[in-house]
Amino acid sequence: MHLFWQILIDGFAISALYALGATGFTLMFGVSGVLNLSHGAIMVVAAVVGWLVAGNTGAGAVGGTLLGILAGLLTAYATYFVVVRPIQRSKAISSDETEIFVLTATLIWGIMIQSGLDYLFTDNPVAMRPLIGGVTSLAGVRTPTNEIMIAVICWVVIGLLWLLVNRTRIGKALLAAAINPRGLTMLGFELSKIHFLVWTIYGVLAGLAGVLLASFLGTSPADTGTLTASAFSIVVLGGLGSVSGSLIAAYVVGYLETITAYLVAPTLRPIPALLLLVIVVYLRPQGLLGRR
Repeated sequence: MHLFWQILIDGFAISALYALGATGFTLMFGVSGVLNLSHGAIMVVAAVVGWLVAGNTGAGAVGGTLLGILAGLLTAYATYFVVVRPIQRSKAISSDETEIFVLTATLIWGIMIQSGLDYLFTDNPVAMRPLIGGVTSLAGVRTPTNEIMIAVICWVVIGLLWLLVNRTRIGKALLAAAINPRGLTMLGFELSKIHFLVWTIYGVLAGLAGVLLASFLGTSPADTGTLTASAFSIVVLGGLGSVSGSLIAAYVVGYLETITAYLVAPTLRPIPALLLLVIVVYLRPQGLLGRR
């Protein structure tokens, strides 16, 4: 029974982190049609910068977290302006081939970031100091208070994003861009500004997810591929472009990985989610809540 509660609590926290990262990933695809395969690399950049700042300056864990988020945002901007936007605007690439070029380019970009982190900083796992110390007892399980706070932060941020998208004028413009971008331009909105905004939101969410992951489990440049695979699995399982589907899928993937780590082996934690992805793609290609 103790193990059951341990899996339940740890799975909830890691799933909240996955939900946070996948929400930005899904929102960006829904608005701009981009599947960013350097997602894990952006998260790890934020984690490594947060770790460096928190451990080597007087900024502490909070300062490390803030600068880590900024690093994730700047890396997202670099991904957009250096990799994605030039491909989207290239006259040498037909519109039918743009998506595959973006997928390939962001994959290569992620590998370059991983290699750069290995060379400049470290290829070893890094872990930030907890944002808050102490231990809390939940159902008889002694759980780090930091872990509970991380889950709360993730859901507060997701809630704020929901308010932004559904209760503000710019949020409704984001929704309109996902449904009918041409109609949005006819109303006087510039799609380039909408895309910049969605990359900004994505960068903040990915950066926050990265530093929180470093504070919770720790991470390393070698995890970039695994983190990208987890996010990709979540958005495909949930349905491409469906934020609510991604939230559900994040908990499916998070708990599958947690159960595998506890009951089988930590090194095999991504395997069940990837197998589930194959099954879902075969039986229901549009995902849980997707329409296409």
